Amino acid sequence: MPMPLIPDIAVFQRKLATLPLTSYQAGETVLSAASTTGRLLILKEGAVAVVKEGVEIAKVTEPGAVFGELSVLLDQPHTADVRALEASQFHVADAATIRRSVSTAPTRPSSTKASSSGRRAG
Repeated sequence: MPMPLIPDIAVFQRKLATLPLTSYQAGETVLSAASTTGRLLILKEGAVAVVKEGVEIAKVTEPGAVFGELSVLLDQPHTADVRALEASQFHVADAATIRRSVSTAPTRPSSTKASSSGRRAG
């Protein structure tokens, strides 16, 4: 049986509420492509556009949407601009906090890893 991504949503929401908040007004740049902020942003409210090489590739309004995760996890620059379309508020987690969370996350049992790697090789 697969393990849920978030085993206890109430615990997750309580932890999320402890993160600092930051706000952006319409037209402000939230993240810039090619920059490295070391921050992961979780949309609390508002609307943003994701823009890559001058082309809008997404509009996001869903609370809980995450921005900057690949940059933080891979220690690489952001690959797109994120711009506020209206007043928007985000929970902010720094890279060190995210890395600590990932390193303490439960892992799959080794027997499952072995069977899944065997399927890929075959």
